[in-house]
Amino acid sequence: MNPLIRLFVVLLTALCSVSTFADENLYDLSDPDEAFLASNKVFCANQPGETALYWWEGVVYSRIPGEKDRHIFNVQGMNIRQCARLEDPEKGVGFRSVSREVMLYLDPETDEVLRTWKNPWTEETVEVMHVNNDPVNSRAPSYARRDDGAARVNWEEKTIISGTVLEGGGAALLFYNNPLAGDYQDFEGGKYHASEFLTAAYPLADARDKSSNVIQDSVISWGRISGWLPWMKMRSRTGVMVHFTQGMRLHRWEDLPDVIRNEIEANYPIYREPPPVDDARPNDTTWTVFKRWVDERRASGELPEQGPR
Repeated sequence: MNPLIRLFVVLLTALCSVSTFADENLYDLSDPDEAFLASNKVFCANQPGETALYWWEGVVYSRIPGEKDRHIFNVQGMNIRQCARLEDPEKGVGFRSVSREVMLYLDPETDEVLRTWKNPWTEETVEVMHVNNDPVNSRAPSYARRDDGAARVNWEEKTIISGTVLEGGGAALLFYNNPLAGDYQDFEGGKYHASEFLTAAYPLADARDKSSNVIQDSVISWGRISGWLPWMKMRSRTGVMVHFTQGMRLHRWEDLPDVIRNEIEANYPIYREPPPVDDARPNDTTWTVFKRWVDERRASGELPEQGPR
């Protein structure tokens, strides 16, 4: 064989080997299982024991018809989670996430953690109850294939620009029975009504990389429109709260800003770790946590049976 041809064959073989090796280290996004694994890296982790720590900060406004919006709080929040990895003979690989989350209400001028808050509409000073929900778990596992066999994750439907994946644009429209109904009308009405919005952006190459079970470089934006928080004691006053935040996935616990890290270490230490992957407890919300808080104080005689006035 001509030496030049031989050299060309050798180089071509080497190039093909490198290409094959590279492909083996990337998730095949056309395969339902691998597409699902790539997607799960973003908000969780593909192996139990590896955690995802997300943090966000932002502002909260009041909106009342006929009144200028007010900047009533700043907020900082975090969610720490892990996933139980599952397998189904028909649906393929699956996950169930378990998590805990904290969100602090801060003074809008000083960013100090609020312990009490003077309600500007009622002039009453109330005790602030920060978000401390444990757990916040997925109610059921998700699998690579739906019940009808269709792939759960379709990467062709995602917006990808210059190697960055952009996700969001949908909304969680929440409307369900409020656990504070009935004997808790001092605090809240009969239905919880809110809309939540989440967007995220992250590198496609990191999502496809098989060598890691998590993706670190992800930024998010979270917003919520909801009724008044129960501890504000707004009762039936017309109006809503608007949360508007930005955040990111952090590499380690120490990356949390001092204000939220110090508060968690002092008052919510279990929130440094997610729940165990087999956690079967019902989920917490601000309203269920507040209900327990009221019930405990009523039982101890700190609050009257009809609720504080």
